[in-house]
Amino acid sequence: MADSQPIALGPVDFSTHVLSLASSAMVSLGRMPAPDGEPHPLDLEMAKHLIDVLGMLETKTKGNLDEAETKLLSSLIYDLRVGFVDAQQAKAGKPKTEPK
Repeated sequence: MADSQPIALGPVDFSTHVLSLASSAMVSLGRMPAPDGEPHPLDLEMAKHLIDVLGMLETKTKGNLDEAETKLLSSLIYDLRVGFVDAQQAKAGKPKTEPK
C-alpha cells in the first residue's frame, strides 16, 4: 500500500447518495454482489433498515427535490420493497410475487 494513490470519489449529490444506499440494500437482498465481487449472505434486517432509511428520506425531503430525484427515490423504494418481499418469501420457501 506504500504506492497506492487515494481514490477520487467525485462530488456527492442526493441521487448519488440514494443510489449508494439502494446498492447496499440490493447487496443485502442478495440481488447484486458486494463491491469486492464476492457474494454476500442474505441480510434481511440490514435490507429493511436501508429501505426504511430511504423511506425516511422520501418523507423528509418531500417538496424539496426536483422531479428526477423524486422519481428516482420513489422507484428505488418500490423496487427494493418488492425485492424485500421476494427475499422474505424465498427464505420461507414461497414463490416470488408477480408484478400486476
